[in-house]
Amino acid sequence: MATGYLTTHVLDTARGVPAAGMEIVLYRLAHGARDELARMTTNADGRTDSPILPAAHFLQGQYELEFHAGAYLDACGVPAEAPRFLDVVPIRFGISDEESHYHVPLLLSPFGFSTYRGS
Repeated sequence: MATGYLTTHVLDTARGVPAAGMEIVLYRLAHGARDELARMTTNADGRTDSPILPAAHFLQGQYELEFHAGAYLDACGVPAEAPRFLDVVPIRFGISDEESHYHVPLLLSPFGFSTYRGS
């Protein structure tokens, strides 16, 4: 049984705060399919309350985290251009080690984002 798990964290770098209330969706990509595994909302710390992919479901493979940045920015009162520059931010990544903790954070502003494999 795998002991690894996946977490995420969203920071609003424009406002200098955690991105609370952002919807995040996790998909597994395999054989041309995109299967939804989890749908969560960030808490006051910009994190999900539990791993977005716990050890019981942690497998090697390709995944995609979908961050609903546009709805978050709307809720924060960030003036929207039409259409908004960033709406849904997808991050595709691979899990190769079922025994490791994978942490995929998002650093977000209305006009840019970055990510990395954290710890």
